[in-house]
Amino acid sequence: MTTGFFSHPDCLLHEMGEWHPECPARLQAIEDQLIASRIDALIERDDSAPLAEEAALLRVHTQAHIDYLRALAPLEGYAAIDPDTSMNPHTLQAALRAAGAAVAATDAVIAGRYENAFCSVRPPGHHAEPARAMGFCFFNNVAVAARHALDVHGLSRVAIVDFDVHHGNGTEAAFAGDSRVLMCSIFQHPFYPFSGADNQAPNMVNVPMPARSKGMDVREAIDIMWLPRLHEFKPEMVFVSAGFDAHREDDLGNMGLVEDDYAWITEQIREVAKRHAKGRIVSCLEGGYNLSALGRSVVAHLRALADI
Repeated sequence: MTTGFFSHPDCLLHEMGEWHPECPARLQAIEDQLIASRIDALIERDDSAPLAEEAALLRVHTQAHIDYLRALAPLEGYAAIDPDTSMNPHTLQAALRAAGAAVAATDAVIAGRYENAFCSVRPPGHHAEPARAMGFCFFNNVAVAARHALDVHGLSRVAIVDFDVHHGNGTEAAFAGDSRVLMCSIFQHPFYPFSGADNQAPNMVNVPMPARSKGMDVREAIDIMWLPRLHEFKPEMVFVSAGFDAHREDDLGNMGLVEDDYAWITEQIREVAKRHAKGRIVSCLEGGYNLSALGRSVVAHLRALADI
């Protein structure tokens, strides 16, 4: 069984200004590192990233949210959503491709074409709430894919693991209180979006970490807080919000992870999936803004996913 690698050229067309760290060069940096590490031939590229259908988006997002983004999409220049998040003429297409890739990867993994898959897509998604775009995110790619697995494929239990430096507030908003979903996240706190630490729903395993936490601190927290709950839950599929901005070289966060830590985290996720979910994992790119660290970390993540 192979690891599928989903991406689409449309994801390069979205940009929010030359100054913005969430830039097309992020995906190019990943491609460069895949070639440099010589693992590009060991994973299977899949271009089946259709535009996400409205029905798939509506499993997570409100009709008003979808209509708002369509109406806001500019014909030229930029349309601002918040001080850090804006649309250019290609943003809506890119966001639909990103969500569509996550759905296509879910279909392919459940069909058995791949054991697991990584979606190298942008814009990211985990800050997008059911009725609000924010924090560089427009549609919640992982949430859309997870709901697709539950509502279309009829799975009973899915887990979502989020190791981005920022709390995935949008994913939590979509699934808090849903007993079919267990969300495990680790994030720097206090930090944007200043959520996740208080009033957790029973199906949320949020682990706030202080700034400057290093790999061993994060590994210990995952070992103690995440893994017992994941094994108890026995997910039938695992989704990953794979943000790499907790890397020690990434200036958008203030954490101390390195590539080996991302490999270790991925190995733990893979073990959970192997034991309970027939190995089924769909991972979607979230943050990661130091281009070299991002590319290297994604390679470490992919090596662990593909067991190479």
